[in-house]
Amino acid sequence: MAAKALFKWSNKITTSQVEQLIRAEKDVQKALRVFDSATAEYSNGYKHDRSTFHIMISKLLSANQFKPAEEMLNRMKVEKCRITEDIFLSICMAYGRVHRPEEAIRVFRAMDVFDCKPTERSFVTVLSVLVDEGRVKQAISFYRHMREMGIPPSLVTLNILIKALCKNIDTVDAAVKIFREMPGRGCVPDLYTYGTMINGLCRFDRIPEAKELFQEMEEKGCSPSVVTYTCLIRGLCQSEKVDEAMGLFEKMKTNGVEPNVFTYSSLMDGLCKNGRSMQALELLHLMVRKRVKPNTITYTTLITGLCKEGKVLEAVAILDRMKLQELKPDAGLYGKVITELCGLKRFQEAANFLDEMVLGRITPSRLTWSLHIKINNMVVKGLCADGDLNRAFRLYLSMRTRGISVEVETSHELVKFGCERGDLQKADRIVDDMATDGCAPDEGLWNTLVGGFWDQRKARAAFESVLNDQMVYCYD
Repeated sequence: MAAKALFKWSNKITTSQVEQLIRAEKDVQKALRVFDSATAEYSNGYKHDRSTFHIMISKLLSANQFKPAEEMLNRMKVEKCRITEDIFLSICMAYGRVHRPEEAIRVFRAMDVFDCKPTERSFVTVLSVLVDEGRVKQAISFYRHMREMGIPPSLVTLNILIKALCKNIDTVDAAVKIFREMPGRGCVPDLYTYGTMINGLCRFDRIPEAKELFQEMEEKGCSPSVVTYTCLIRGLCQSEKVDEAMGLFEKMKTNGVEPNVFTYSSLMDGLCKNGRSMQALELLHLMVRKRVKPNTITYTTLITGLCKEGKVLEAVAILDRMKLQELKPDAGLYGKVITELCGLKRFQEAANFLDEMVLGRITPSRLTWSLHIKINNMVVKGLCADGDLNRAFRLYLSMRTRGISVEVETSHELVKFGCERGDLQKADRIVDDMATDGCAPDEGLWNTLVGGFWDQRKARAAFESVLNDQMVYCYD
């Protein structure tokens, strides 16, 4: 069925005109209608060529419309339009982008059906997708297939293969072997090769070998990049060689390589894990002065380190700075700060942060469920100890509304405190809630509640007795 034109085409439609209209259209379905309407019934003699097909396929892929994009291939074949390798590669890379490597391989294998012979570019693209998705065994198998198909080793393919082998502790030695054999294969390791090797060695705590490679690349005139420096700094920090990492940090600045946010964050993580959070705080000030914008990882690392050392006020200040930068703390970060505030008996501030979590819609998930239960119950009991029954009871009601479990001990504290303060209505409500939830109050809790009502009754009787005595005295 002919597509209905969106507008009146000129008698002579040009490829550039169609391309411009498709590119300008943000709605992919409307772009497809433009594409179809240009050739409706071929009344004007216009037919799409490889260029317009490619741009339409790219438009569909950007919207994750994979099936319509692949249907375009069949349409190209029917319309006898030459299908080139770059069109297949765009589909393979799009599948890689959405973490569907098996589909990328399927499209790669379909190239022969469309009379398109894959070159080294196609093999490299699929190999890269497999490596990025952590399919190490599959990537190695695919590399062997490349060799069987007569694709010679190149710097690009060997770099990708080394990256794959560096992902697994059992294959990192194979990566080292290939790295050492590269010059004999006519491939000189470049900056990317060295960086990949250093990162892989550091990942598996083979720091001495990583340092040797770092020195080797400098001796061969291959200047380390900020990525290479950062990989080794992170590795040194993970091996608790923080002072050495600091020395390398100073060296990179001396050599004119500016640290990035990952460099700072890696070094701060090492300092915080070694009880040097205040030194990490100084690094934060330095990176801000250097106009390097901290990210969520930077702040999380620093707040965690400060809380671990009991420096909760400093941690709260960093949390406030993080929010000013419009970065949203997660439940884990709030939990650390709230726990430390409770440890300092600063329960009102801890309750403020719980309110902030509610306002920020940080709700319990499968991973954070136990954390929400822990910190909410902790703050309710703390508010009771702090003498603030009203706020403790409001938080208790909020917990029930949000589906956060109230621990039996928390309920006991609230009932006991309510009875002590003479607020038996609140105490009675909590006991009723326990019964509704199928948690039968024990004898001690019932005694506390009954005692509260009894004390209130005795107080009323004593008051009435005194009042009666005064009235008798007045009449006498």
